[in-house]
Amino acid sequence: MRTTTPLRRALITVTATAAVVLTATGSAVAVPVSGTAAAPHATARSLSALHPVVELAAERLATADLVAAAKWGTDSPIDDPAREQQVLDNVAAQAQQLGVDPDEIRVIFRDQIEANKTVQRGLFLRWTDHPDEAPTTKPDLSVVRQEINRVTSALVEALATTADDRGAVTCRPELLLAALQVRHEDHLDALHTRALARALRSVCGS
Repeated sequence: MRTTTPLRRALITVTATAAVVLTATGSAVAVPVSGTAAAPHATARSLSALHPVVELAAERLATADLVAAAKWGTDSPIDDPAREQQVLDNVAAQAQQLGVDPDEIRVIFRDQIEANKTVQRGLFLRWTDHPDEAPTTKPDLSVVRQEINRVTSALVEALATTADDRGAVTCRPELLLAALQVRHEDHLDALHTRALARALRSVCGS
């Protein structure tokens, strides 16, 4: 019988832990409008080539807090089909320029959009139940969207750079490991952890 090496046992343990983390469920928790999903640490040691992809997905999710704050108490709906279509068309065009399958990138960014809305809905529910925790100031949505556009463009580039890694059989365990590290680095709460899992659903091609 083949003996399991300590390294292999460690990998199995961490991967299993990551799987539990990324499938965690629970009610939304209190989330401050700023600083909830912190920006990635530039000095963090990457465990995987996919770490930048996960970092950028988490960074994009962090903007959902600001979008929710901007829409709270207004008639602006969380769902914005026209804006969503614009994002999908833009990422597909950028993907084509980078030599990546635009349809694949569309699917991945549909997940990014749904993950962003997951955070917004979670925050709206929290603020409805606890009005004292609702934001008292409204960010400029046009400025927030400029930041979203910047992160979106960087994420498309990261997806293009990691095309081979995302198509490899090792993609899913590596993605889980990277997600676990980013969750730890950014101190993601349950809501943002669930949303990150949603954002990463279609990253691996195999």
